[in-house]
Amino acid sequence: MTSLPQLSVYNTLSRKKEPLTPLEAGKIKMYVCGVTVYDLCHLGHARVMVVFDMITRYLRERGYEVTYVRNITDIDDKILKRADENGEEISQLTERMITAMHEDEARLGVLRPDIEPRATAHIEDILNLIKTLEDKGYAYAAENGDVYYRVRKFEGYGQLTNRKLDELQAGSRVEVDSFKEDPLDFVLWKAAKPGEASWPSPWGDGRPGWHIECSAMSTCCLGNTFDIHGGGPDLPFPHHENEIAQSEAATGQKYVNTWMHAGAVRVDEEKMSKSLGNFFTIREILEAHDPEVVRYLLLSSHYRSAINYADTALKDARKSLERFYTALDGIETVVYPQRVNEQGQWRQDFYAAMDDDFNTPEALAVLFDLTRAVNRAREGEDTQLAAALAGELQELGAILGLLQQEPKDFLQGQTEAASINPDVIETLIEKRLMAKQERNFAEADRIRDDLAAQGIILKDSKDGTTWTRA
Repeated sequence: MTSLPQLSVYNTLSRKKEPLTPLEAGKIKMYVCGVTVYDLCHLGHARVMVVFDMITRYLRERGYEVTYVRNITDIDDKILKRADENGEEISQLTERMITAMHEDEARLGVLRPDIEPRATAHIEDILNLIKTLEDKGYAYAAENGDVYYRVRKFEGYGQLTNRKLDELQAGSRVEVDSFKEDPLDFVLWKAAKPGEASWPSPWGDGRPGWHIECSAMSTCCLGNTFDIHGGGPDLPFPHHENEIAQSEAATGQKYVNTWMHAGAVRVDEEKMSKSLGNFFTIREILEAHDPEVVRYLLLSSHYRSAINYADTALKDARKSLERFYTALDGIETVVYPQRVNEQGQWRQDFYAAMDDDFNTPEALAVLFDLTRAVNRAREGEDTQLAAALAGELQELGAILGLLQQEPKDFLQGQTEAASINPDVIETLIEKRLMAKQERNFAEADRIRDDLAAQGIILKDSKDGTTWTRA
């Protein structure tokens, strides 16, 4: 077997970059916390989806066999509340939201995970895990019918987020419940209220707590210990901290080797929230913007960094992609590595950037350098070299899930918000050409200016007139 490259990855647990060393040579087992399906997916979900899609794509590009698991939380307080508000069955709500989620991620170029477990399909596994914790003294049944986890019994609690138990107690942001032995304890099994969805258990009818669901699903799919656990910026505490406590107490083994967390999404430099009126669903955004522009924006910052969603950022993302697609436009690409390697080491530089904790900004900088080389070859009328370099640009872009459209489709792409369709544009270009032939330059200028006012930019060359959307 060919030796695989050594990647460096930032581990939230150790708070430093570490060599990525799989438990089994050549294989990566990765679990990412997915969506609670009570509503449409929002921009924060898109960030996590795109980030871990990028990571999966790159690991596979470098030769690793990746098993990517991303769960679906399909039973939760929010789901019960929303289904009741809508007057529909829980399963109707969750199936509708799961279908919408798959549609949204497909438009963003996100590949489906290898395994997509649902919490409701793992109730027996969850019950077995809780029973193990109870037998070991880590869980106890309370008088109200709930089952809780004894946080203070687990010596390593707080290791992921570097928090001490006394500090957590003093912070008093922990849910207070008179039925708990300790305010820090968290629920594993919730007793059902009248009319609620429930499952039978040794402690009475009820449903699982959120944290225990992920411990059960991840270990059932990947084993007691696996390579990577990922999620969004809001999950290290308490969700992932609780996962570690539950899983390691039950198995006696290390739960996860490397913890990875995507950065937050801000909107116009403010935290995204419904109360601020800056909360956007994925499909709201894609009504007005090409999905690849949104994907590019989400990859243009390092995955651990906060990203700012704003009109200016989207315009910059669009301009960047236009540079790539303009270079590719009109070229029949070929795969010709030898000719490419004579000119530069773009692939090696791209790999070097991505091997260093998936540094997409540096990787994109390599693509811009390669784009300049494509343009130089075109200007020098070396069509063979231009085709080879363009082929390399497309191949490297594909690793990030980018540059897979036909250049003209992107450059002339129409969103639902577009004010004028391509057929009308082509007709007006023909009229402008006739006006110029008749030396009616005022009419030709008027057509050009009218199109520009509608966001259509014309470009004249010896080969004719082409257009793009501004």
